[in-house]
Amino acid sequence: MIFITLQINSWRSIFSKPMKGTMMTDAHAAIILQILQDTVAVPKLVKTKNDPFETLVITIISQNTADRNTERAFENLSKQFEVTPQALSKAETSKLEACLHVGGLYKSKAKTIQTASKIILEKFHGSLKPVLSLPLDEARKTLMELPGIGPKTADVVLLFSANQPTIPVDTHVNRVSKRLGLAPAKGGYEEVRLSLQSLFEAKDYLAVHLLLIAHGRKYCKARQPLCQKCLVNTYCTSNGLGDKHD
Repeated sequence: MIFITLQINSWRSIFSKPMKGTMMTDAHAAIILQILQDTVAVPKLVKTKNDPFETLVITIISQNTADRNTERAFENLSKQFEVTPQALSKAETSKLEACLHVGGLYKSKAKTIQTASKIILEKFHGSLKPVLSLPLDEARKTLMELPGIGPKTADVVLLFSANQPTIPVDTHVNRVSKRLGLAPAKGGYEEVRLSLQSLFEAKDYLAVHLLLIAHGRKYCKARQPLCQKCLVNTYCTSNGLGDKHD
């Protein structure tokens, strides 16, 4: 811990704080990533077989719910069914809904999963692997043609299951990257994603995604951010946002 503190202090003495409202430089972005890698624990992922269809299902389940509820819903589903397009396309909708109930929005999630399963079975012969082997832009477009699958879900599948060079932007990544000046304050999904990807190397995209989520949960919260305790506040373009709450 002493070594980490010395590292952080040395970085702060070399690089000045960005001005409020300005965009981050590559140098500051690299420092932020290094500090987060040294000090923040990444979120635990739901255990899977690293199958792209399972990743797709888990990502759909995870929408608007906590990690624990996502894990419980996926466990329920795995115990009741084989998590394949073949099995889920034929499953009784009521049974799917019962499995997903703990994750919230279970009716719409069950519908999305079942519809996607049928299309994957009919259009891609039950496997997403050929889709993931396509060039990134084509693969993203193909995945987003599935009903209920947006850019975040597509990017999660591409990054986690195919190691494609993209950064999924969830609510935490969106909030933290804008506050830190890593992305335009009023940018939409694509602007945030492309801004992050321009600042970091492709080999770090997975780490960037997970660490920004972890930082958003622990320090850079939507309400009452813990700015005084934040280890990257020196480089934050909205520094002091939450000081009045600490």
